Amino acid sequence: MKIGIIIYSNDSETVWNAIRFGNYALNEGDGVKLFMLGKGVECESLDTDDGKFNVTEQMQTLIGNGGEILACGSCLKIRQSGGSEMCPMSTMADLYDVVKSCDKVLTF
Repeated sequence: MKIGIIIYSNDSETVWNAIRFGNYALNEGDGVKLFMLGKGVECESLDTDDGKFNVTEQMQTLIGNGGEILACGSCLKIRQSGGSEMCPMSTMADLYDVVKSCDKVLTF
């Protein structure tokens, strides 16, 4: 099964759990694509100081296990940011592709 996960939150715990779910799905043999939208594009800055919610570690695990992460280019530009190797700048066409090509789509 192909699972699409759209993350539009910048709450560390929410994003951490969403990506943990993606990692679990990958371990079960499913394909996973994450699309960061709105506040979700802030994902690489959401690690908590106490180490409780290590978002970037979860992101690295997801990519290392064959998952894909995309970030809304317009949302990044609004925040005067650019894409990164881990979270490349994408478009609405990419989001449309995630929704169209995945069997299930979750939002967080």
